[in-house]
Amino acid sequence: MKRIQPTEQDGYAALRGHLVGRADACREKYAIEGDHLSWKTLLEIFEDRDIVRFPVEVVFTNEGLMKGEFAIPRPKGDKATEGFQLLIRPCFQTDEDALVALSLYHIPSVNYLDIVTQVEAELFGAAVLGIEIEDYYQRVCRHADRMPEEYRFTAEEESEAAMVHKHLQGESDGPAPAAPQSNCCGGGSCS
Repeated sequence: MKRIQPTEQDGYAALRGHLVGRADACREKYAIEGDHLSWKTLLEIFEDRDIVRFPVEVVFTNEGLMKGEFAIPRPKGDKATEGFQLLIRPCFQTDEDALVALSLYHIPSVNYLDIVTQVEAELFGAAVLGIEIEDYYQRVCRHADRMPEEYRFTAEEESEAAMVHKHLQGESDGPAPAAPQSNCCGGGSCS
C-alpha cells in the first residue's frame, strides 16, 4: 500500500476548512445575524472552549505592541493551556465594531498558534461575520488606519514592506530589504 504524503498546501487546506467550521459553529451557537457581533457576545465567545481553544484575557494597552500592531495575543505562560492576553490598543476601547473586527482577527492565532497567517485570520473573521474576505479585510484596515500616527508605519517603512513583499513573491531580484518589525495588519498601509 502506497503511503500518502500530504503537502503543506494540504495542511493549510485542512486548517482553513476547520477554521470555517469553527466560524460556522460560532455563528449558529451565538445566533449571529448579518455582520454584527456585539463586544459582549465576543467576550462570551472568548470563554467558549468549543470556539476559542485557550483562555483569553483582553488587556487594553500600548505596552507589548510593536509599531504597526493594533492587537496581538501574548501567551500568559510557557504552555498555551495557561491562556493568552489579547493586547489591544486603548484607542479602540470605545469602538465596538473595531474591537470585534480586530479581536476576531487574532482568534486563529490563539487556536492554532504559530502556523496561522493573515490568510487564516481574515478567513475566520469574515466567516464569523458572514461577509466576504475582502470586506472583512477592508473593515480591519479601516480601523487599523485610525491608530494614532506614532503607532503606524511611516511612508518609508510602508515602502520597505512593499519591497519585502515583492521579494517574497519572487517579483524582484537581489537580496530582500529589512522589513518593518510587525507580524500583523495595522501599519496604516491598507488604504
